[in-house]
Amino acid sequence: MVQEHNRLTNLQQEAQKYLGGLNQNLQTTNGQIKDSEARLKSATERLQQLEADLVVAERSYQERQAATVARLRYLQRSSASQGLAVLLQSHNLSDFNSHRHQLKLVYQADQQILAKLATQGNLLIRQKTEVETQKNLMALIREQLLVQKADYQNQAQSQVELISRLNSDRLALEAAQNQLEKDSQNLTVLIQQKIAEQQAKEAKEAAQTKANRKIWVRATGIFAFPSDAPTSSPFGWRIHPILGYRRFHAGWDFAGSYGSTIRAADSGTVIFAGWYGGYGKAVIISHGKGITTLYGHTSELYVTEGQSVQKGLVIAAVGFTGLSTGPHLHFEVRRNGTPVDPANYLGLL
Repeated sequence: MVQEHNRLTNLQQEAQKYLGGLNQNLQTTNGQIKDSEARLKSATERLQQLEADLVVAERSYQERQAATVARLRYLQRSSASQGLAVLLQSHNLSDFNSHRHQLKLVYQADQQILAKLATQGNLLIRQKTEVETQKNLMALIREQLLVQKADYQNQAQSQVELISRLNSDRLALEAAQNQLEKDSQNLTVLIQQKIAEQQAKEAKEAAQTKANRKIWVRATGIFAFPSDAPTSSPFGWRIHPILGYRRFHAGWDFAGSYGSTIRAADSGTVIFAGWYGGYGKAVIISHGKGITTLYGHTSELYVTEGQSVQKGLVIAAVGFTGLSTGPHLHFEVRRNGTPVDPANYLGLL
């Protein structure tokens, strides 16, 4: 299960990291949305003020334009008669020229007023166009940010769901570990019972005549490796990589491929061959003097209970039955039903 634990740990760390990045992006996007909304509000208010100013300016422009145009038209229509009136009102030629010059100045001033009003009107129109463009741009940016925010929210929701599934997997692994520990404890009682039955059977047969006595296969006392695969998890207490607290691993794991060979570590008698809870398909061999070996999570069993086996005999095939997340051999050595470190019997310590 170590590989699965590490895989879930890495997945959860990556998911949490990615979710943190998404949340940071959401915060940044929310800030950008608020900024764009503030700028949009400012542009809208400015546009409204410009529109109000434009209405006032246009009304004033129209009024002043109408008055100026009317005056100019009047001057143009009555230039001849005005010239006569000015001549009649003038006391002399110099006075006449002075009056004509004043009328010309009025005419020129009115034309300048019209030009200035037209310039002001055009300026207001340009300002209105610019603000409308800015407003539309702010609205577009805001819509793009909202779309981006929705995308981040969807991704964040997916990550939350992934983390939830990973957490469920953690809970399932914890339940599996608890079940394996219970099965391991119950196995102590089973082995002690089986050994007692075996010893009683041997004693009964020993009481018979030598001619009828069965010759039992005895252990060599020197164990061989049950698999050619490398070990993936040692014996003893360790910090569980997913659950975060100490768990006891009662044997060694060999990372064998599915269907690969499992051999008897030593000669002895099969006292159990079948399904045993979280261990799946398992074989237990008694080697005498209270020493037994267990081979768990197998895919196939090639021996039966009561069968005598020689050291190195193929007894099963690697699998992942029971509470196992992938193909491997779980190998245990027990003394009087209690797990001990296989390294002591494999010549490694």
